[in-house]
Amino acid sequence: MTERATQPRQTGPRRSAAAAGRTLIQQAAARPQEAVPTEGAAAEAAPAEAVPTATASTEAVPTEAAPMATTPTEAVPTEAVPTEAAPAEAAPKESVAVSAASAAPAAEEAAAPEPDEATEATEAAEFPEAAEPVAEAGAVREAGERGSGEQAAVERSGTEHADAGTEHADPVPDPDPVPVESASADDGAVGDGEGLRILHRVVMPAERDFDVLKLYVDGNAVFGRRTADLQSAAEQVLSEQDGDAARAARAAGYRPASTDDSAEIVGRRSLIVPSGARVSFCSYFNAFPAGYWRRWSTVEQVRLRVRVRGEATILIYRSTGKGHLERIKSLHIDSDTSVEETVDLPLAPFIDGGWYWFDIIADGRTAVLDSADWCAVTGRVEPGTATLGITTFNRPKFCVEQLTALAAAGDVLDVVDEILVVDQGTERVEDHPDFAAAAEALGDRLRIIDQANLGGSGGFARVMHETVEAGRSTYALLLDDDVILEPEGILRSVTFADLARGPVIVGGHMLDLYNRSVLHVFGESIARYRWWMVPAAHTEMSHDLAHAPLRHTPWLHRRADVEYNAWWMCLIPVDVIRKIGLSLPFFIKWDDIEYGLRAKAAGVPTVSLPGAAVWHVPWHSKDVMTDWQAYFTERNRVITALLYSPYERGGNMLKESLFITIKHALAMQYSTAELMLMALEDALKGPADLHPSIITKMGELREIRAGFVDAQAKADLDEFPAVRRSKPPRKGRDVVPPKNRRAMFQTALMGAARQIKPVGAHPKTHPEAVVPHVDQTWWLLTKFNSALVSSADGTKVSWYQRDPHRFWSLIRRASALHARLGKDWAELSLQYKEALPSLTSQEEWVETFAKARQER
Repeated sequence: MTERATQPRQTGPRRSAAAAGRTLIQQAAARPQEAVPTEGAAAEAAPAEAVPTATASTEAVPTEAAPMATTPTEAVPTEAVPTEAAPAEAAPKESVAVSAASAAPAAEEAAAPEPDEATEATEAAEFPEAAEPVAEAGAVREAGERGSGEQAAVERSGTEHADAGTEHADPVPDPDPVPVESASADDGAVGDGEGLRILHRVVMPAERDFDVLKLYVDGNAVFGRRTADLQSAAEQVLSEQDGDAARAARAAGYRPASTDDSAEIVGRRSLIVPSGARVSFCSYFNAFPAGYWRRWSTVEQVRLRVRVRGEATILIYRSTGKGHLERIKSLHIDSDTSVEETVDLPLAPFIDGGWYWFDIIADGRTAVLDSADWCAVTGRVEPGTATLGITTFNRPKFCVEQLTALAAAGDVLDVVDEILVVDQGTERVEDHPDFAAAAEALGDRLRIIDQANLGGSGGFARVMHETVEAGRSTYALLLDDDVILEPEGILRSVTFADLARGPVIVGGHMLDLYNRSVLHVFGESIARYRWWMVPAAHTEMSHDLAHAPLRHTPWLHRRADVEYNAWWMCLIPVDVIRKIGLSLPFFIKWDDIEYGLRAKAAGVPTVSLPGAAVWHVPWHSKDVMTDWQAYFTERNRVITALLYSPYERGGNMLKESLFITIKHALAMQYSTAELMLMALEDALKGPADLHPSIITKMGELREIRAGFVDAQAKADLDEFPAVRRSKPPRKGRDVVPPKNRRAMFQTALMGAARQIKPVGAHPKTHPEAVVPHVDQTWWLLTKFNSALVSSADGTKVSWYQRDPHRFWSLIRRASALHARLGKDWAELSLQYKEALPSLTSQEEWVETFAKARQER
């Protein structure tokens, strides 16, 4: 709770809203954008000379709010923003001191303080029946719709504020910033050794990327139209409010918004809301994921802390696990200087999920949000620290760009001990022209490790090993090299793990690198009977948050529980690494899945945390199921099932694996089928082959693929002979997909029957068709003797050619290998389980690192 002190109020002619707004903007421009201090920073007391007024109202929670995705078609009365006029007294009003750490002497000299707003907010958050009723569901929905895009005017109550006839104080320098992690006696119940810990800061995009705006702000928002400078951007807003219509509206108490009104982002944590406009922070990065904190952390109550200037109404909302919206509280602020307001909110109602967020409405004149964050009083004030580990192979540009972004992350680096780059490629990161600047900016935090190519599992195992050996960090944070990171996710992940009820692995979500507003993966799990990765229950893949934002997507409000998190971004406690070991030597594929399942078996859950995310290349842009990666996908899937499948012989996995192999053979993808059979042969060898093969396997795969025509690719269709069929399709009929399971089996049998017929010379000299990647299905390809097939990324083409001899050879081997694996399942399962501690030990990995160094 902020300390209050009395301050005489100056009187005189009231300035116009535009003049007052200009004073506010000039003052804001004179104040540099501060970096938020990290934990333990002390705030210096500063007198508040301006005369802010703040009122609050609390609404009761409806027992069943309307679904958030519902959009009423009929007109709904505009919701009035609740305001409570302060009593008009002759005595001077009190002003709010912004520093949370203002010293006790200031309080002693002050007049009697106003009622404890922290107590009022806490009581309001408990949702008493006597609280002011919430507007009808339709009005709540209408308010949400305006917050998500329409800049509707906010109707004010008929009662004017008590200070309507008085002038605001002359501009004064802004008070010192409030420390992000400090607490005083006024901050609520703070026991010995406790302090205020920031859990989740409200942030704006780190770069001027318009495609990601909807992930941060729900409503009309743009980057500063002239410059990142606060004065230039805000003066532009004010100049647009000086027309006759605007002045007339201000005389009536508010200015109607227009469709052109947009909040302007003017800093990493700040934005300007023009008069009459409304924006919401019901967004992926800025709503507070209360359901996850309720389930996994020790936090029982969260505190919203906002710093605002100008005239604004703050509306605080929550959602339920069903996706229903409930308005909790409203605040009104009117001040030329930055005013801090805090509201304590319980986490008790979030067992099934739900979020907190707030909207800001400039319902009189321009408002400026200086900063906002979600905090909690906790005994764990000292943050843990992390070693960041990036494994890279021939992606120097991606990697250097990520290092450059980290160097510019400011106070995020306060929780980073070291950044390790395990460079396993031939195109060295250190040779990139921009590396020197990034390295200089990061200083001694950056260390490059030169290592032979041991794949992602070998690179991340090295990061785990180095982190444990250094003995400095609490966590190892694993990052892919081909991602763009939202740096705030580092702080959020570390804080979440610090305040968890026990050791927990904290993962980040995956956004689409090529379609930036798309949430590609929200959470993942394992379908036990199939033994295949699937989206977590009640979640969807590739959800476009620009088209269907958080407010209108009920499934996003239900907490998603996962079994693992991919290692594009994954925070692992060092104590967990010591307990369960390093990665299995899988090279790539299933290493992150196996680690999550191993941790779960040891009592360590994984949480995919909303608001922590990276942008990553989506699956549909990779040929992961048909190129050399097919070997590692198949082998590691089988080994992981041998370790953890609850079903005898892996449930349906062996049958599904056999069918997939046959489909690849029918589709003339003979190299893929061959690699899958090679994977089964290696899995049958037992665990002793894993560490030695991680050094040599890629060379073997390259040699094998060189002998298959379908594995050879060229950059252009014109590099192949002209497409020509020896005879047209029968009766001109196009190929149609199988309509049901029976038709699918019939298509497969007919495709196999075609393999009895020899292939003539013509299909070997001219491809019969061009098949785009989107049409690359086995039932289509089995109709041709040869075809040109494009890659997933659209950069190359391969010529598939039917080969009956190779087809039948693959089918016979596939049948025999799957039968043998089913027969030996129990024995192999026992072997892998007994070898697991040794395979994942630091000692075993150190030997592998040494052998790989010789190969390098």
